[in-house]
Amino acid sequence: MLDGELAHERDYVAGLYARLDELREEKKAQLAQVRRSSTAGSHQNRSERDAFATLYEDRLAQLNAVDDRLVFGRLDLDSGEERYIGRIGLLTEDLQRLMVDWRAPEAGTFYQATAFERQGVRRRRHLILQGRDVKAIEDDVLDSTMLTEGDALQGEGALLAALNSKRTGRMSDIVGTIQAEQDRIIRSPLAGALVVQGGPGTGKTAVALHRAAYLLYTHRERLKSAGVLLVGPSSSFMKYIERVLPSLGETGVVMTSLGRLMPGIKAVPEEDPRVAQIKGRIGMADAVRQAVANRQRLPAGDRRLVVDGQTLILTPRQVRRARDKARATGKPHNEARVTFVKILLRELTDQLREKLEAGSVGNNADRSYLTEDVRQARDVRIALNLAWMPMTPEKLITELFSKPALLEAAAGFLTAEERALLGREPGAPWTEADVPLLDEAAELLGELDSNSARDQAAQEADRRRDVENAKRAIQNAGVEGLVDADELAEHNEVHAERLSAAERAAVDRTWAFGHIVVDEAQELSAMQWRLLVRRCPVKSFTIVGDIAQTSASAGASSWQNALEPFFAGRWQLEELTVNYRTPAQIAEAAARMANAAGLVVSAPKAVREGRWDPVVDRVTDGSVLERLVEVLPEELAAVDGGLLAVITNSERLASVSKTVRGAYGARVGSGAGSYEQDIVVISAKEAKGLEFDGVVIVEPHGLLDGAFGRVGDLYVAMTRPTQRLRIITSGAPLPGVDA
Repeated sequence: MLDGELAHERDYVAGLYARLDELREEKKAQLAQVRRSSTAGSHQNRSERDAFATLYEDRLAQLNAVDDRLVFGRLDLDSGEERYIGRIGLLTEDLQRLMVDWRAPEAGTFYQATAFERQGVRRRRHLILQGRDVKAIEDDVLDSTMLTEGDALQGEGALLAALNSKRTGRMSDIVGTIQAEQDRIIRSPLAGALVVQGGPGTGKTAVALHRAAYLLYTHRERLKSAGVLLVGPSSSFMKYIERVLPSLGETGVVMTSLGRLMPGIKAVPEEDPRVAQIKGRIGMADAVRQAVANRQRLPAGDRRLVVDGQTLILTPRQVRRARDKARATGKPHNEARVTFVKILLRELTDQLREKLEAGSVGNNADRSYLTEDVRQARDVRIALNLAWMPMTPEKLITELFSKPALLEAAAGFLTAEERALLGREPGAPWTEADVPLLDEAAELLGELDSNSARDQAAQEADRRRDVENAKRAIQNAGVEGLVDADELAEHNEVHAERLSAAERAAVDRTWAFGHIVVDEAQELSAMQWRLLVRRCPVKSFTIVGDIAQTSASAGASSWQNALEPFFAGRWQLEELTVNYRTPAQIAEAAARMANAAGLVVSAPKAVREGRWDPVVDRVTDGSVLERLVEVLPEELAAVDGGLLAVITNSERLASVSKTVRGAYGARVGSGAGSYEQDIVVISAKEAKGLEFDGVVIVEPHGLLDGAFGRVGDLYVAMTRPTQRLRIITSGAPLPGVDA
C-alpha cells in the first residue's frame, strides 16, 4: 500500500513541477518579447511595455522562489475531493485547479482541522519532499471510519522532523507545519495593531513572516501600492530571515533593520545603553523641535547691510514679523524659510529703492533689478542665514550633540550629566538611537528648497537642450513638418528604471506603508515607535516579541506602557503558548534562572524532550578560554555537522573569537551573517531571534554583571539551542541552573 501511495504522490508532484516549469518558460518568453520592443512606440506604449515587463519579472521571481518544497500537503474531503496545498496556486492551461495556495481560505482547514472538529476533512496528508521527489508520506486521519479501511500511513511526524533537522544559519519557513494556534494569528484581520507575545521558541518570527505573506495575498489590491514594511532588530537578523518571504511567494516586502530606517543612513549599535535610553525618551522629540525653533533667531540689535554702496538697516522687529508670518504657514523649517526670505527681501528692496529715488526725484527708471541685487548682496545673505539658516537633519543633530550650548538650550529638561553623556565629536558614526532623532528632524525641517530648485532648473535645461538637438536632427533629415521636435526629444529621452512600490518605498522617508511588521518589538524605544507610527498613519501593525527578553535599556517593560501612547486602545494581544524550538530540559533551566533572578517570564510548554540536560562547567583551576577549547570537540560531535554558537558578552567577544579561531581557523564565523561556517562566535544581542543546534555560553555572569548586563541577555542566550546547551563559568553558581 505504501509503495502504491508513494508512486501516486510522486506522479502528481512531478506533474506540478512540470506545470511550474511550463509557466516559467511562458513568462520568460513574454518578458523577452516585451524587451525586444523596447525602442518602438509612443511614450504611452513605452509605459505599457514597462508595466508588462515589471509584471512578468515579478511573476518569474515568484515562480523561481517556490521550487523548494513546492507542495507539502493534501486534504481528503468528505466530498471525495483531493485538494493539494502548496506555496502558490497552480492551474492547468484550461484553468483546472492543480494546487491551492496555502493562504487561500480553502487551505485553512489544512492547519485548523482536528479529529474533534474535522471541518469536512477526512485525512490530512503531509508530503515530505527532497528536491523534487516525494521522500515520505505522513497521514493524520481525522475520520475514524478510515482507520478500518487499512489505508492510514504513519510517519515520523512532519513537525518533529522539522524541529530536529539541523540548522543552516538561515531561517526556514514553516508553511508545511503551521500549527492551529499559529494559523489563527496569521489569519487575523488586517485593521489595527496585533501584538503577538511569545516566549523563546514559540515561532513568533515565523508567524510574523507568514502573516505578512498572508496579508499580501488576502489584501493584494490594498497593499500592492502602499506596500508592507518589515522591521527587525539588526542587519544580522535581517540576513537570517531574508529568504523566508520569497519562499512563500512574496518578493515585494521592504525589509530593514532599525538602523536603516532613515534612507542614506547606515547606523551602528549605540554602545552605551545610558545614551540609548536618553535618546529613546519621547521627550527628545521636544528637544529636536526646540533645536529647530532655536535656528530661527532674532538679531540682538539693528544690522547694517551694504548693498551696491548703499547702507540698509535690518531691525529685530522686521525679523520677528517675518518669522511670525513664516511660522504661521505651518510649513517645515526649510519650506517656511521661503516665506521668511521673501518678506525681508521685499522690505529691504523697498528700502533700497527709497534711498535711490530720494536723490533722483522724478526719475522713473526701471528698478526691477533691485530685488536680485539685494538677494545676491553678501551682507544680506549672511544676515538672512544667521536669522533662519537652511538645515539638513544630519547637520542639526550633529551640532546639537557636538555643541553643549545648543543642547542645553534645546534640552534643558535633561540633567547636566545626561547632556554630557550625549556629547560627541562631529563626524562620529550615526547610531541606531540617532535614527528616530534624524527622522524627527527631517519631519520638522522639510526639504532644502535650494537643492530642489537646482534639480528642477537642471532638468529644465536638459529638456531645452534635448529639444534643440531634436530640431537640428529634423532639419538635417529634411523632415520638417512631419516630426515634432518635442515628441522626438521625449521619444529619445532616457527614462529612469521603473521601480516597484517596494523599491520606491525603501528610498522614500515619507512613504506611508499599508502595514508594518515589527519583530523583537520589546526592544523599541518610545522614539522608535514614534518613527514607525509616522510610517504607517493607518496604524495597521503586526507586533511580535517577548517582554521577558527585553535587553535594550530603552526597551519596553510592558506592552501597555510601550503601545498605549501611540495606539490608544487600537491594539489587541495574542499569545503563543507552545515552545517548538527549545528542548524541555533547556527551556525549564532558562525559566528557573530568570525567575531566580527576579525576571517574570512566560513558560511556553516545550513539545519535546531533548537528548541532553544542560551542562555546566565550573572552572576553578586554569582559564575559561582553555576549557572552551577543550570542550568544543565534544560539542561539535554532539551537533554532528549542525551549527554551533559560542555566545558571550560584548566585552569578551574579541578574546573569545580569537581563541576559537586559533583552534578552528576558517570554520569560525563572527556574527550571525556567517552562514558558510559551522561555528559562530556571537554576542547575546546579536543572537536575539536566531537559533542554533548547540550553544556554548562563556562566562554567563558577564551577561548579568557587566557594565550594562541584564537578565534578559542570559535568558536569550540560554534559549537559542534546538539540541544542546553548555555553560562555562568561573563565577558563582547560577541560581536555578546549578547548585
